Amino acid sequence: MVSPEQFSKEAKKLGINQDSTVIVYDRWGVYSSPRAWWMFRYMGLEKVYVLNGGEPAWKAAGLPIVDDYSTPEEQGNFKAKPNYEWFISKEELVERLGDDDFTITDARSSGRFHGTVPEPREGLRSGHIPGSKNLPFDQVLDGINYQDDMELQRLYEGKIDSSKQNIFTCGSGISAAIIALGAYELGNDYVTIYDGSWSEWGADTEVPVEKD
Repeated sequence: MVSPEQFSKEAKKLGINQDSTVIVYDRWGVYSSPRAWWMFRYMGLEKVYVLNGGEPAWKAAGLPIVDDYSTPEEQGNFKAKPNYEWFISKEELVERLGDDDFTITDARSSGRFHGTVPEPREGLRSGHIPGSKNLPFDQVLDGINYQDDMELQRLYEGKIDSSKQNIFTCGSGISAAIIALGAYELGNDYVTIYDGSWSEWGADTEVPVEKD
């Protein structure tokens, strides 16, 4: 995870101010843009959005595109102020295991979650964080777009709880943001990502792992 100081420096280079509206998008639909959305929200920028369907949806709608890069005329004044409700560390998560005031949803594939297939990263154990539920990230997508709200409600039922803190994880912290944004769209005021995800948890033999 980049430091708030480095994030502020890079955001200023892009001409981003404290009151800027930022829209992020992918060139292939929805994949890494929710991660950028979450990082901006975690760092304190309120008005940041993901373009549903990304560049392919924009092109399909016949909207204009350009093929040159625009350099900001002025440096921005954005200064990161991390909102720690949007982030959780391994240490905090370990301490809270067994509590009933949060949910954990894992965006990895069913086989990886249940420990029936090996992890693609060498040296990682198979399985999942105790007490977590599985929602593979590709299920919340319909091609290049998010599923509609009715389908999202069905997919998240029994996995998240609007009265609790909802924590999302995956393999490396990227696809966790996809399902986190889906939960946010359903009206959850804040969503928390375990940034270390399975690449950190699965490598640590001192933390518990469940298999089905």
